[in-house]
Amino acid sequence: MNDQNSNKKYSSIHYNSYLQLDKILNAQDLRSLEVGDNPAHDEMLFIITHQAYELWFKQINYELYSIISDFKGDKVNEKNIGIAVSRLHRILEILKVLVQQISILETMTPLDFLDFRNYLFPASGFQSFQFREFEVLLGLKEDKRHTYNNKPYDVVFDDKKKEVLHGLENNKSLFQLVERWLERTPFLELSGFNFIEEYRKALENMLNREKKAIEETDVLSGEFKELRLKMLGDTKTYFANILDENYHNTLITEGKVVLSYRATVAALFISLYRDEPILHLPFKLLSALIDVDDHITTWRSRHAQMVMRMLGKKVGTGGSSGHEYLSETAAKHHIFRDFHNVSTLLIPRSELPELPAELKTKLGFTFSTL
Repeated sequence: MNDQNSNKKYSSIHYNSYLQLDKILNAQDLRSLEVGDNPAHDEMLFIITHQAYELWFKQINYELYSIISDFKGDKVNEKNIGIAVSRLHRILEILKVLVQQISILETMTPLDFLDFRNYLFPASGFQSFQFREFEVLLGLKEDKRHTYNNKPYDVVFDDKKKEVLHGLENNKSLFQLVERWLERTPFLELSGFNFIEEYRKALENMLNREKKAIEETDVLSGEFKELRLKMLGDTKTYFANILDENYHNTLITEGKVVLSYRATVAALFISLYRDEPILHLPFKLLSALIDVDDHITTWRSRHAQMVMRMLGKKVGTGGSSGHEYLSETAAKHHIFRDFHNVSTLLIPRSELPELPAELKTKLGFTFSTL
């Protein structure tokens, strides 16, 4: 019995059948040949490029589902943080490829595209289910979306696909799970150390010292002194939402902020004390999420420019200006914007509050011979 199982496990397989190449390589049917008068040469490139996009979207979502699964519990196994970081980095590399693929598509000129564009109606990239799945998994909510033709984003999908998207909407996204993970950060109030109060003191000392230096310098004119003071900010401007929980919650109510107060404080603590050994991976995780957001925005912007190059001001095959829609989503669909905004709250390492010895020990790597 064991020999039979062993033989089955290690049975041979051909490269072609393992990759199912017959299915893949026979999945490019030219509409210009099927319903048109003449085959359009560049339609093959158009199909293969978009099929490649969909394969990469599948891999991205495969990685995201695994990360989300690891973050679902009340406790996150610390070793899974490193796994999440490595998988987010894989997603980043894929996103770079997606941007580069646009250059390949642009070897097709606008006139080449016109050879088969009329055969594509009403197909549109907006109908990519996997990309919508990607957005929802990350945490893009329907009320934060820029609408397409003033219709719900899922209107183009059948009931089964709508059900999947609604199910994802009703479950915790990666953003929400990371938020919950941050809220459990145990280092914010420990052994009499109140991070926010110590941060407030350090911030006020820094601002007062820099304000005095600006006001007393002879190098700057009055106009430039005023500009520098405005750039410096104070506890009532840039730093207000971290120093006042009620104000932060008001911003959430107004839709200006999404990340909870405690999660924001934790993200700030991790970012400021990133050099402490135990915070290395959490900081890399937050940085990777920001990088994913940045690269999606780059892809949207690059895609928008490609559409402008191909179509100009023409209406897209989906029925509206593709360039305008993609440009708006690049500007508005920032899922991890609140993590970007933590940079506003950073202060130099030289100004950081000194951590208590007990906390320093907990944030380092300690070994016992017992």
